[in-house]
Amino acid sequence: MDTLRLRKGEERRLLAGHLWVFSNEVDVKATPLTGFEPGQPVLIASSRGEPIGHGYVNPHSLIAARLCSRGTARPLDAALIRARLEAALALREAFYDKPFYRLVHSEGDWLPGVVIDRYGDVLVMQVNTAGMERMLDVLLAELDALIAPATVLLRNDSPVRELENLPRYVKLIKGSLPEQVTVEENGLRFLASLDSGQKTGWFYDHRENRAALRPLSQGKRVLDVFSYLGGWGLNAAAGGAAEVLAVDASAAALALAAKNAELNGFGERFSTRCGDAADVLRALADEGAQFDIVVLDPPAFIKRRKDHKAGLAQYELINRLGMALLADGGLLVSASCSQHLSAADLNNAMIRAARKNRASVQVLSSAGQGPDHPVNAAMPETAYLKSVLARLIR
Repeated sequence: MDTLRLRKGEERRLLAGHLWVFSNEVDVKATPLTGFEPGQPVLIASSRGEPIGHGYVNPHSLIAARLCSRGTARPLDAALIRARLEAALALREAFYDKPFYRLVHSEGDWLPGVVIDRYGDVLVMQVNTAGMERMLDVLLAELDALIAPATVLLRNDSPVRELENLPRYVKLIKGSLPEQVTVEENGLRFLASLDSGQKTGWFYDHRENRAALRPLSQGKRVLDVFSYLGGWGLNAAAGGAAEVLAVDASAAALALAAKNAELNGFGERFSTRCGDAADVLRALADEGAQFDIVVLDPPAFIKRRKDHKAGLAQYELINRLGMALLADGGLLVSASCSQHLSAADLNNAMIRAARKNRASVQVLSSAGQGPDHPVNAAMPETAYLKSVLARLIR
């Protein structure tokens, strides 16, 4: 096993629980990055040569190495991957009684670079690092032994792979993929397209937050913006919402959302409107529309740290337009999946948006991702999801 040695003092973050080694933290005189292959397993050591743990390296990436285990006893091999998968499965089975969840959440499950979503006997995987791409056959074999999925789809089309100098592709690895699968969430059923939908097809991360909206929805008029397949809106309908309007830029997504409404018996209370979110919100305001609950769950407006200022302006805009449609005392769900947007940033965007609406907001609760998206406590980067339930006061 080759060793990757760190510069003096650069081991502190790893010893505190972080899993990433940046390229400027490597002692390139002692262990030149050019001497390693992309994805090569390594023992990561301090500047004094003391072993920190096993991981893998990629000389082409800003994140030059990722830690997978601590100490010297557990190298990156089939036994380690098996143990990580077994632990991940046990966690999900403790929380969910049906096999619909994120099975592996990358650094949150000590499998950096691996995301696996489970839809019954169908798995959708993203392998986003060279180290885990190199271990792909082992991953597939261990998944087969553990849960024997009927279908495995690789959605390796994320832009993140370009940072690792990896090609983007989608590939069916095992079985046959239906045009749509049925996702079960909070007692509801949703049809989703796994090979052409967003990310891995469905967003399990807001499951608990969507469930929390239900008891607040009885008799309410609900606007679900960036609706995708209707997750928020149909949970509100299940809670007794009088009407739900779903807004999304994708006509295909809204067609499936309408189909999902019919599937769950809410078709008469569910309608859709296709278009850019900001444009639709402005049009609704011009029409004098008003809602009791507005849900804003946009895609990540801040994908890179350098986009923070422009992205923050987008969050403020969408919150301002959404608040303009709320009745006095109405409820706002404002969410963000941008890793680079802090909870304080989102709160401030809401404050500024409320001020422009000559209103104030009461924050009733704040939440993050569900337990199938576990956060590594030493890695704030893994706590990406923010969801705020607020009340608008004019």
